[in-house]
Amino acid sequence: MRDPRLLAKPPVCRLGCLVLVRNPRGDVLLVDPDYMDGLLLPGGAAQPNEPPNLAAARHLQAETGLNLRLTDVLAVDFTPADRYLERLNLVFDGGTVTEHAAARLTVPPRHRSGLFGARFVPAHELPDVMAPAQAARAAEALANRAVPLLLHGQRTTCDENRPPPR
Repeated sequence: MRDPRLLAKPPVCRLGCLVLVRNPRGDVLLVDPDYMDGLLLPGGAAQPNEPPNLAAARHLQAETGLNLRLTDVLAVDFTPADRYLERLNLVFDGGTVTEHAAARLTVPPRHRSGLFGARFVPAHELPDVMAPAQAARAAEALANRAVPLLLHGQRTTCDENRPPPR
C-alpha cells in the first residue's frame, strides 16, 4: 500500500530528453529552434509517466525524421530553477548514423515544429553555435562513456513502447 503522504505534493521538475547523434565524420546533429538563440541537441520534455528514452526518441523523430533505439545515457545535467522550473536533462546516445540517413533528415515546416532546420556541425565548432551551457553539455556527452537507462531496475529494450507498470 502506498503512503498518501508520499504523493501529497510531488516535486515539480521538468525532464529534458536529448539525443546526441553523429555522422561518420563525427559531426554532431543539432536543431535550430525559432524560439531561442543558438543551436540545440534534438529532444524535448518528457510527458508525465513517459519513459525518458521514448520521449527522446519521439522528439528526435518529430524534429529530424530519424527513428533510433535509445538505451544509453551519455550525460545527466541538472539545471536549478531560474525563470523556469528546475530541469534534469538526460543526453541519450543516438550513435552514428550513415551518410545516407544523415542526408535524409526531415524537419517539419516551421509553423508545426518551431524549427528553422537541422544540420550536422563539427564538434570543435559547438561552442561557436550553441549557448555556453548547451555546448558544455554536448562536450561532456561526447567525452563520456554510456550508462544504461534502467526502468524499474531493468535495462530498457527496443520494444519498450509503453510506460512502466505501476
